Amino acid sequence: MRTQIVAGNWKMNCDLDESQHLLNALKQKDFSKSNAEVIVAPPFTNLYAAHKTLENSSIKISSQNINENDKGAYTGEISPSMLKSVGVEYAIIGHSERRAIYEESDDLLAKKVTAALKHDLKVMFCIGEDLEKRKADKHFEVVEEQLKNGLFHIDASEMKDVVIAYEPVWAIGTGETASPEQAQEIHEHIRKILAKQYSQEIADQTSILYGGSVKPNNAKEIFAKKDVDGGLIGGASLDADSFAEIVMSF
Repeated sequence: MRTQIVAGNWKMNCDLDESQHLLNALKQKDFSKSNAEVIVAPPFTNLYAAHKTLENSSIKISSQNINENDKGAYTGEISPSMLKSVGVEYAIIGHSERRAIYEESDDLLAKKVTAALKHDLKVMFCIGEDLEKRKADKHFEVVEEQLKNGLFHIDASEMKDVVIAYEPVWAIGTGETASPEQAQEIHEHIRKILAKQYSQEIADQTSILYGGSVKPNNAKEIFAKKDVDGGLIGGASLDADSFAEIVMSF
């Protein structure tokens, strides 16, 4: 059975005090009645504090990014071993904002995936099309290309440590809305691509998360879809009550 996951990507929000407040609020929530694995991704500066605060809880920690090198003269960057040393278990790689704003290429993302897995970090690999590609009916092609170029260099045995997060970039801040049916359609397509590349068994075991403005009022309907295994949550993860309500949608 696939792992159901709700991950909160805090992006560039929350200083240390705000992070501690949010983490402590999340620690007070009873997630035991949910089937979902809960993950939070604070900014780099708050990862160690998150580890110390959450070390006696079931909540896991992810970084929002990672460098592809082990060490060296890379000013301002954070290596996989550094993340491991502060209790990080997951790394988000290929987020749409990293692709668009910082122009991270598929080739670079492939190197980051390799680096994360080498250091026993689990990968949350993000894919998704923008509005132009969606309107041109190129969404199936885009996600297949992103998977092929950024992820499919790894062995089948390594896929057990990979989670895929589909982000409909066209439905975030554009006024457009993605329906649960559209989410299911693309998730099913992604699973077929995985089966073609690796095997049906691996496709059936890989968790695929939805990252398109999931909120408490739509989470249950989205998560009910057959091939949607959870969500990568943005804004709603900054409020403990909203995030907990999404987790409890399972």
